[in-house]
Amino acid sequence: MSLPICTYGNPVLRQKAVEVMSVNEDVRALAKEMFETMYLEKGVGLAAEQVGRTERMFVIDIPADGDIGEDGQRDNPTVEMPLVFINPKITGHTDDVQIGPEGCLSFPEIFANVERWYEVDAEFIDIDGNPQRIHAKGLLSRAIQHELDHLDGILLVDRMSHVKKVALGGKLKRMVKETKKAL
Repeated sequence: MSLPICTYGNPVLRQKAVEVMSVNEDVRALAKEMFETMYLEKGVGLAAEQVGRTERMFVIDIPADGDIGEDGQRDNPTVEMPLVFINPKITGHTDDVQIGPEGCLSFPEIFANVERWYEVDAEFIDIDGNPQRIHAKGLLSRAIQHELDHLDGILLVDRMSHVKKVALGGKLKRMVKETKKAL
């Protein structure tokens, strides 16, 4: 079953996520519904806040053809997708950054260049309740950072340049107005 996406202006997007105490059937069912929603909306990542929930979790599924680095090779060839990140945290990163376009299902049809670390190390609990560590590069690294921002109430609009915010000002105001009207 697909879940409705919360768009910019919905207060749940600014809430800090609550740690998941145990990986149970409810958490697994939520992850399954989040994947269905993400695939339906053609996204590569989705945080619980984006579907109106506050569990500290997100899902990611980057297709192999989206995992290509500047050298033409896979950035994360040993990482098996899809991934469920429960109670994730970044434990390290390189100094190298990448500036690239990001979209967000909570900001339909809006893209902005955002600076992110090129590589990150992260720890999380998987869907089976097992602790995991991952070293991610490129788009996977960007997706982890983007979704982790959601869990901390940080949105795409907070990461875009002032100039971009001004350029999108009217569209963002309309989105907030439409979102609040729908609530």
